[in-house]
Amino acid sequence: MKTHIIIIILSCMTTLSFAQSNPLVGSWHLTHADKILPDGKQVADYGENPQGIAIFTADGHYAVEIFRGERQKFLSGDKLKGTPEEYKDAVLSTSCHFGTYSIDEANGMIIFNTDRSSYPNWDNTKRKVTFHIKDDELSWQQSPRPDGSMPVSVFRRNL
Repeated sequence: MKTHIIIIILSCMTTLSFAQSNPLVGSWHLTHADKILPDGKQVADYGENPQGIAIFTADGHYAVEIFRGERQKFLSGDKLKGTPEEYKDAVLSTSCHFGTYSIDEANGMIIFNTDRSSYPNWDNTKRKVTFHIKDDELSWQQSPRPDGSMPVSVFRRNL
């Protein structure tokens, strides 16, 4: 019995220590979902009013959801009876993934260990993104896409 209590206490202390030293812990609402074009110009990637959230837990789990602000509804009202264009728009208007994460503070990186993603190529992968926190703003930058554009996500801490 004493061993179980000691293990629980040590586990709680480790989680608390990680949470106190981890600037990502908490929930963040999306303010920008942009991309930097190869010519350096920054433009909206998910429309003018994207919606989203990022949640980072003290025990190392995360979830990120990004949605285009204006999304096309399925005319049939049934997601099983969409047109090819409706399905394409539904997929391209979202970017969602979840899993576990860690931080490489020395290099300013978040390491996403993605369990599942709306983009199946990210399922069961490890990805590193460069991040910055200034005041209550968190931003990260992905690796360039095949077209040379670089996604940038900006969040504000939920208080």
